[in-house]
Amino acid sequence: MSCSYSTVRAEKRVQKRSLVLRLALIGLVLFFLILPSFLSPYALYLMATIFTTALLATSLNLVLGYGGLMHLHHAVFYGVGAYAVAILMTKTALPFWAAAIIAPFAAALVALLIGWFSVRLRGLYFGMLTLALGQLVWAIVYRWNALTGGDDGIHAIPVPEVLTSLNASYYLTLIVLVLSLLVLFAIVKSPFGLILTAARDNIPRTGSIGVNVKRHQLAAFVIAGFFAGIAGVLFIVIDRSVAPSLLYWNKSAEVLIMCLMGGMGTFLGPSLGAALLVLLSMVVGVYTEYWLLVLGLILLVLVLFLPQGILGFVSGKLKSASRKEVD
Repeated sequence: MSCSYSTVRAEKRVQKRSLVLRLALIGLVLFFLILPSFLSPYALYLMATIFTTALLATSLNLVLGYGGLMHLHHAVFYGVGAYAVAILMTKTALPFWAAAIIAPFAAALVALLIGWFSVRLRGLYFGMLTLALGQLVWAIVYRWNALTGGDDGIHAIPVPEVLTSLNASYYLTLIVLVLSLLVLFAIVKSPFGLILTAARDNIPRTGSIGVNVKRHQLAAFVIAGFFAGIAGVLFIVIDRSVAPSLLYWNKSAEVLIMCLMGGMGTFLGPSLGAALLVLLSMVVGVYTEYWLLVLGLILLVLVLFLPQGILGFVSGKLKSASRKEVD
């Protein structure tokens, strides 16, 4: 009887916390909707950049945090999405919205090609192959001057007049981020997402119950590439230019650091890490050109004292407190 009563109390606490979390998220979205009225143009640009980077980091977390795949060159799909829009807008007569729809599928196609070879390997070998193939794509973009502009990139990319203001860029990136996060969250909580997490924890056991692990990992890889391509489209809306540096390995390293900083395997952790890293680069960079040294010290502290990331640490503390209440 007491056990049943404790279970009911625990369920009620879980429901209450879930309701509080949902209300907090709704309140956060409403806050971001009215925020532009109080921000300067530079702050609006900064927030739009954070939203775009948060989507990129969350897409990586699908394969890194939930899939357990050591993906070391995720930014290549970000760059492919951005370049697809840039090339279609400057080399063809397609309207922007058509180019914006095609670009994520172009990124997903590249993800399919890279993933097809990479999922046959595991661990560090998987990561090194994604890094090598990603750098191959970067080399093609860097050298194909006639199509991509080579080292100069592509500038003055036309976008619809409705998107030329910073307010419009802010709201577009916010809306796309929220919708993308909802879709990604549904994927993570779906049977597909649960199988992906199970494969992360134990591949042999997951395969022994008849699950095609490689197929699920490849599907996750392609989905992550698709959403990284969407982030690439948003980058074009904000900056209206593109360069090969978007596809270089150091950009992927930054995205990986965002996941580690915020909490790999927690859903909102990468978004938090993206916000912190972008703010660090902008704020600390004003005072010193050695902001990467500051970032390195912060990462050292995180690795030593918060290996699960900021949100992972907070989530662990909340779960521990919840277990104590049940006991």
